[in-house]
Amino acid sequence: METEIQPTRVYYIDWLRVFAVLLLVPFHTAMIFVHWDFHIKNDIPSDVLTDFNAFLGMWHMPLLFFLSGVGSWFALRFRSGGQYVRERFLRLFVPLIFGIAVIIPPQVYCERLQQHQFKGSYLRFYPQAFNGVYPEGNLSWHHLWFLAYLFVFSLLALPLFLHFRSDQAQSTTERIATLFKRRGMLLLPALPLMLIEATLIVKWSGPQNFVTDWANFCFSITVFVFGFLLCAQASFSQAIAQQRRLCLLLGVGCVIFFKLLSVTGRDPVWGYNPACMAFLALRGFNTWCWVLAILGYGKTYLDFSNRFLRYATEAVLPFYILHQTVIVLIGFYVVQWKIPLAAKFLFINVTATAGTLFLYELAVRRLPPLRFLFGMKRARMRKHTLAETHRKPGS
Repeated sequence: METEIQPTRVYYIDWLRVFAVLLLVPFHTAMIFVHWDFHIKNDIPSDVLTDFNAFLGMWHMPLLFFLSGVGSWFALRFRSGGQYVRERFLRLFVPLIFGIAVIIPPQVYCERLQQHQFKGSYLRFYPQAFNGVYPEGNLSWHHLWFLAYLFVFSLLALPLFLHFRSDQAQSTTERIATLFKRRGMLLLPALPLMLIEATLIVKWSGPQNFVTDWANFCFSITVFVFGFLLCAQASFSQAIAQQRRLCLLLGVGCVIFFKLLSVTGRDPVWGYNPACMAFLALRGFNTWCWVLAILGYGKTYLDFSNRFLRYATEAVLPFYILHQTVIVLIGFYVVQWKIPLAAKFLFINVTATAGTLFLYELAVRRLPPLRFLFGMKRARMRKHTLAETHRKPGS
């Protein structure tokens, strides 16, 4: 049997990963101004930014988990199972521990100051940063929960991944790929997502702590595995590109329907009742439609490389680790200013993006110990960088 040869990099996946991580800046900046809880808050919330974040929340993190599943395919392309575990440990677990110890405490400090739960300098606060578990205590992983979950998912899914890398699994994936070429059949994987949403989220809706968020856990690991399987046959991505308009149309239709329910006050009563479970199932379907639509349009228009992409691909993980702390530190002061809300939002976005890139370029990218702690590979000689980018798989 002839196995399809996959390239060592798929550029549209890199572009989408960069796009998704950059979107975290306006998303987490908007969290300061929405109606939901966040680590620091503006005194006046914004309905527009609440709707903006509600829309991003439908597909943003699932897209990141899907792309991470794709990355795992390429991470296993030239690695054994043991080498993959070591690579995941260095790329995810080491930055997680470093982040909990160094990156997250300033966020908790700003929150305690704003809520008048602490007075004094950061040097005085830091010894208390590990007292108790957040939110009652100060020890937390905040936005770095994504690294923790991704590390656990990588270990749990490894036996399945190794199976699908084997020759024995090729006939199965070929049959599935043939099925998915038919119009609308790509929507079938939404069924387990719909079931998870309808049955788990009412009781286990979070926060992200491996204890009370089994809905998010099961949903995310399923999408993660789907991302891995996308690379099993090149025809999967071709089918997604061909059906991108259908997926976008269905996603937009779901969003309009959800908004109509909200503005007319017809949101279902939360609980295990037929209306709510149908609503939650539709949410799972909607998420899958948006993930497919974004992948399809990415495949169609972003399958190329340039200098920016090569730079940004390496910067993605450090940027992710740093960005929310920079946002919270800047936002802590900006929310106290007597200026329009839109100006606050814009200022935090611009300065947080610039500040995060400044920290990355000035320190993380250039210092070998920081590269290690932020999950980056060892720096190469400049003349080898381009070749290395094309030869080595990313994750």
